[in-house]
Amino acid sequence: MIERIVIIDQADPVSFYGVNNANMQLLRNLFPKLRITARGSLIRVMGDENETAEFEKKVKQLEAYCARYNKLNEEVILDILKGEQPSQMKADDVIIYGVNGKPISARTPNQQKLVDTFLHNDLTFALGPAGTGKTYVAIALAVRALKNREVKKIILSRPAVEAGEKLGFLPGDMKDKIDPYLQPLYDALEDMIPAIKLKEYMETKVIQIAPLAFMRGRTLNDAVIVLDEAQNTTTHQIKMFLTRMGMNAKMIITGDATQIDLPRSTKSGLIQALQILRDIPGIGKVEFGKKDIVRHALVQRIVEAYARADEEAARQEQSGHDPSCQDSHHQDNSLHDPSPN
Repeated sequence: MIERIVIIDQADPVSFYGVNNANMQLLRNLFPKLRITARGSLIRVMGDENETAEFEKKVKQLEAYCARYNKLNEEVILDILKGEQPSQMKADDVIIYGVNGKPISARTPNQQKLVDTFLHNDLTFALGPAGTGKTYVAIALAVRALKNREVKKIILSRPAVEAGEKLGFLPGDMKDKIDPYLQPLYDALEDMIPAIKLKEYMETKVIQIAPLAFMRGRTLNDAVIVLDEAQNTTTHQIKMFLTRMGMNAKMIITGDATQIDLPRSTKSGLIQALQILRDIPGIGKVEFGKKDIVRHALVQRIVEAYARADEEAARQEQSGHDPSCQDSHHQDNSLHDPSPN
């Protein structure tokens, strides 16, 4: 009788073991001659040498499946133990499988263009209005590269700029102060990586989330680096960020030129970078439009309404009329006008 230790280091142990350890109980039933115990990410198995070797082989196959699809059930276990291909449908357009096996794929032609552009360029700009999924797809591409072991880490960053508000003093330590700015990045990751695995990645710095200011002085090798909300960077900030790229690294920079929160006197570094870098090979650009919005249907109408208002304001400004000086009484009446127009 020998003992083997199998380490579950690629898949999320909670997903692997199943609800109430149902998957482990099934494995015990399927290998009745073995003594199997599991604690954390370690599985200890005792028994005949050939049987324990077969058990380890099958567990590694199950782990590979679970790591890819973020789920494992009785049907899959039985198929793999029989030597059959699991019935999981393989979709060509799936980027990764998120929590509970949710397929995450490109939902619009421009999202698919971002996927393709990322594959062929080391630096990709993804530009467009809110709700087009540019940041979500960028993070999904980073997670896929990590899972496929193409890179060793993911680095996600945002400039810590208040969106037109003065938040004042924020309590807590440094992490407490900066986390609110970075929450959208956490939200995307939580959709793609099981909680325990994500916590492990964060603690071991395999996944790092930090404000843009924390990037200074670093050289980022073997990583996918995503800079979100880049329209709120200054010229010096985005230049600093772009020059962090190291060996075997890829960058995705996302931004929306219509939502710049910088002071009026400060030029957006993103807009300037697009002009300066436009003719450099190895840099891709994907422009999203209102038709790519994948949030609530109202979001697209809201974006379109603001775009029309901006165009009207620009026309009036060119004609020498300041729209902000309209009669306030007329504005109040228009809000309560019962007519359909």
